[in-house]
Formats: sequence, C-alpha cells, structure tokens
Amino acid sequence: MCRRDPGVAETLMEAISMSALECQYQFRFERWNCTLEGRYRANILKRGFKETAFLYAISSAGLTHAMAKACSAGRMERCTCDEAPDLENRKAWQWGGCGDNLKYSNKFVKDFLGKRSNKDLRARIDMHNSNVGMKVIKAGVETTCKCHGVSGSCTVQTCWRQLAPFHEIGKQLKQRYETSIKMASSNNEATGEGEISQTRSQGQQPSPGPRQDIIPRTSDLVHIEDSPSFCRPSKYSAGTMARKCYKDKNCEAICCGRGHNTQSRVVTRPCQCQVRWCCYVECKQCTQREEVYTCKE
Repeated sequence: MCRRDPGVAETLMEAISMSALECQYQFRFERWNCTLEGRYRANILKRGFKETAFLYAISSAGLTHAMAKACSAGRMERCTCDEAPDLENRKAWQWGGCGDNLKYSNKFVKDFLGKRSNKDLRARIDMHNSNVGMKVIKAGVETTCKCHGVSGSCTVQTCWRQLAPFHEIGKQLKQRYETSIKMASSNNEATGEGEISQTRSQGQQPSPGPRQDIIPRTSDLVHIEDSPSFCRPSKYSAGTMARKCYKDKNCEAICCGRGHNTQSRVVTRPCQCQVRWCCYVECKQCTQREEVYTCKE
C-alpha cells in the first residue's frame, strides 16, 4: 500500500502523531495521561479498559482526519478533493474550493484496519470503538460557503465540505470515554465465539420481554474490564509519582491520596507586549515567582 502511493506513509505518521498528541492533551489532568512510550501503549491495547476503547477511537479518527486532509491537499495519488454533492438549488450554489475527502478516507481506514472474524469478541469490540472514531469525524463535517456578487449581495455561493478541527474530535471522544459502557463478556470455549451484553447494577433485575441492551449504540464506546488505578508504576503506566498537578484542581485525585510537594521557583516570561510598525512585536521580560505542585511518592 505504501509503495503504491508514497503519500500513505507520510499520512500514517502524521495520523499517529496527531492522535497521540490529542490523547495526551485530553488526559493531561487525569491519572492516566496517555503515556504511550515503550511498552505502555502495547500493554493497554491488549486489554479491554476504557482507555483501550479511547485509543482505538482516537487512532481511527486521526487516520480518517489525516487521510481526508491529505487528499484535499493533493498529497495523495489515489484521491483528490471531495466530490460535489447533489445540491437542491444549483443556480444559487457552486461547488468549489477543495473539500476534505471523507468518502475516500473512510474506505481507506476500513481497508487498512482489515476484517477480523466477527466471532472474535475482542475484534468486535475493537472494531466497534474504531467505528465510533470514524462516526464522530463524519458527524463533524460542515459545509462552508463563500459569497460572490455585487457589493456582497451573495448572488452565488461557492461551497465546500470541511472537517471539524481535531481538537473538537478529541473533546467529543473524551466525553464518550467518560460515559463508556462496560459490557459483560462470555466466551464459548468450544468455538471461541463471544457474546457481549451490558452489565447491570447489583440487585437490578433484567426487564421482561426481549433484551434491548445486547448491543450498545453505535455512538457509544464500550469496554469489558475495569481500569487499574494508574497510581503506581505498572506495565500500563509510570504511575503518578512526581507528576505535576494543580493544587485546587486535581492534586488530590492525581496523587491518589499521597499528598503533594510544593516548590517555589522564579520564572521569566514575555510581558507588556506591543505591536511596532510595521511588522514585529516588542515585549519586556518580567520575572515572577510561582509555586509548582508535584505528587509525593
């Protein structure tokens, strides 16, 4: 695939980097801060945690987003701009610009992820969460238009489809992570087939009639295992010792009740900046003392 189109490798690397940075941004205030170096990423991807679900979703979303942008930017040989949709009033609309090619990127990502047997429980869950990422991308597509006409009369509009900024995609997937549904799993040892169903609270009885909760909504992230605490070093994270925290925001939660250290330091930052004619900004350097909080061991 990469040999047939050299732009693929570059786009894959861009997608990996973009997804990792967005993951770390969304979890910057959490115990698990999306530490992906070394063995941590591989070990989490082997499990069925909420964090696993998020990683599959953000990865597929990142690849879908990056590929659609690469097509519209002309970096790919096998795709170009998005095709014009059927518009109700073509006299007032013109399809112009260069829309992000979501149709091609969706097909590419599905082919890239491959097709594993539906009898494989983990494969079904991973594919479900990957699809959530692609669906969030699709839901965020907007039609952007530019007016043309005498004195801005907007007699004709030139329009194109545009993906939402990836920060917005990450924000929505983080919200789905917070409401991820834990599924009960059962495996048939003879066939290897698995079934999933939503877990019920203790003491809750199944409702009469046909089960309505066997399959979650296509927009829900799902997981099958409770996450570890991520407080201490393990094969899933480096723990939270010496992690920077914010005293009134998350120190208590991130430090897992161990308390935090306070250090005072002097920092120098640009301040009192002014724009000078024509083309540069002039700033003073201001020194101030600030406190830094880190988790105790």
